[in-house]
Amino acid sequence: MFSYIKQYKYFWLGFFVFSSIVIRLFYGALKPIEKLQIHSPYSVNPKLVDTTIQHVKKSHFIADFSLINQNGDTITQNNYQDKIYVADFFFTTCPSICVAMAYNMRDLQNVFKDDDEVMFLSHSVKPEEDSVAQIKKYALSKGVIDGKWNVVTGSKKQIYDLARKSYLAVEDANFAGDYDMIHTENFMLIDKKRQIRGFYDGTDPKEMEKLLNDIKLLKRLYK
Repeated sequence: MFSYIKQYKYFWLGFFVFSSIVIRLFYGALKPIEKLQIHSPYSVNPKLVDTTIQHVKKSHFIADFSLINQNGDTITQNNYQDKIYVADFFFTTCPSICVAMAYNMRDLQNVFKDDDEVMFLSHSVKPEEDSVAQIKKYALSKGVIDGKWNVVTGSKKQIYDLARKSYLAVEDANFAGDYDMIHTENFMLIDKKRQIRGFYDGTDPKEMEKLLNDIKLLKRLYK
């Protein structure tokens, strides 16, 4: 018996290696491919979407923008070209959800601080109050890393349009005047094509863990 096994040991060894490869390939073919949804205005809570685009089901992209960051620099879509980034909307004097959102964004920033592929972008929904000096003070207090995380302000109309026509992230405070907004706790994950790949509760640790994993997944999908 042992002599028989010894005689054919190379055959059995080759058979075992071949079988292992086939099983692995078969399992890989059956395993579902991980992917992230591409969100459109049609798939989002209509309260967060401008009425002019609520019918759009596909081909939705973040519009071009030109805003001013915490250092007084002009930030445009070109600063985020070929980047994965996380966006949100806030205001510096917000006493409630913005606090948790800011520290959760900071923690994400610190995870990817040495990763040039990932960036962050926070928009003030009260640009009339949030001057460059004010957002600079805010950025310093929250541990913002220049070049990695831009905290931006701009005209109220542009912020409003970005929030409701691009990021699909805020409610219209129509009782308060033109272009006034009620921001949400949402973080939006944006891909390199400027498409929305996910919405996450920026105050919820479990949602932040999911966002972290989705960023890593998106990075893998680009490889």
